[in-house]
Amino acid sequence: LENQCDTPPQFLSLTNETTVETQIGGEVELNCTVKLLYSQQFNWCDSSIQWLKDGNVIGNGSRYKITESFWYNNDASEKFLSSLLSINSTGEQDYGVFTCLVKNATASTTLCRSGSASHVVGVLAALGVILALLLVVVLYVKCRLNLKLWYRDKYGEFEINDGKLYDAYVSYICAADDRKFVNFILKPHLENKYSYKLHLDDSEILPNLEPSAELIMNVSRCRRLIVILSKAYLEQDWCTNNFREGLWRLLELSKRPIFIMFESQYRELSHPAIPLLKEHKKDLTLLLWTSKSMTPLSDFWKELCLVLPRKMMYKCTMGDPQTQRQDDKDPMLTLNPDYLDCRLDPDPEGDLGVRGPIYKGPPPRVSALPSAMPDTSQSTESQLSEAQRLEIDISDLGLRNYAARTDFYCLVTEEDI
Repeated sequence: LENQCDTPPQFLSLTNETTVETQIGGEVELNCTVKLLYSQQFNWCDSSIQWLKDGNVIGNGSRYKITESFWYNNDASEKFLSSLLSINSTGEQDYGVFTCLVKNATASTTLCRSGSASHVVGVLAALGVILALLLVVVLYVKCRLNLKLWYRDKYGEFEINDGKLYDAYVSYICAADDRKFVNFILKPHLENKYSYKLHLDDSEILPNLEPSAELIMNVSRCRRLIVILSKAYLEQDWCTNNFREGLWRLLELSKRPIFIMFESQYRELSHPAIPLLKEHKKDLTLLLWTSKSMTPLSDFWKELCLVLPRKMMYKCTMGDPQTQRQDDKDPMLTLNPDYLDCRLDPDPEGDLGVRGPIYKGPPPRVSALPSAMPDTSQSTESQLSEAQRLEIDISDLGLRNYAARTDFYCLVTEEDI
């Protein structure tokens, strides 16, 4: 019998490694039922159930309620113990590992908060959102100018019928670097690629801090004002003595003027104009010409186009009648044009194969006065050559398709070479 009392109990309702979920404010019940060997002659076989939370013994109270019961089998050889633990979860302290202890034998269950097991999914979702936001920020930084240009070209307003003759008035100083930049970089690029029309002025724009009548007239004809603010430009008298007043004059002459500075000079300059331009950055546009601005798709040209007026593109509907059958494209400018083919016309009598009557010129004048008898042999030959010269074939001039001719634009033939 002593060996029977040492037999471990058998848990019927609670097994290890089980998990119970509940929300805060909810109530849950844990049932621990065990089967023991029993003998009425030996009291030491009797036992009881204890509850532990995270290794600490718990009892009846406001947070936990324990209800115990027991019964026997028919021959009273086995005893069944049952303990019902009611838990009213009011906070995080009520969650943990609950253990049912009987004769040094245990069975545990874990009480956790509902949804706590899905933290990994939430963390992954948060990381995905953060990565998406970072991607959007990177794309905006890289493509923001392209998006702004697309929106401006799609929905921007045209500055037409305003009486302006030029798109921009360019003021620069007659120095070597400034003159090269304006005439060989700025002007060709804006005029050839974007079809802007510029008015260049290399004279001192404000010699006496008062705009002249000629300056007011010229600026009024332009939609924008561009100033190449180089080191040589800032050495002018009005920039050295009173740049603040001159800047106010320029703001009165033009709406949001554009100042272009060279990055190499911008870092070395200690002119008071630099902090003044930063102070009024809401009223003007300051662009830096860097070493990366030489490429046509650089940010410099995109930012410059954003502050310049939107251009209207016209489609040419008229063209040379000789090239209308080639979609109004000049064959001298097309790729692999026909004029490079200097072979003879395969159908000299007409492209359409239609030949009408031959119209001859008027007969030669017949003199009323008799003349000396000419040589008959020479007279016959001259008459034949004259008749051949006068037989001009003009029947197919209105029918010929000059767009299909291969020798029309042939300037130099192979024989000439």
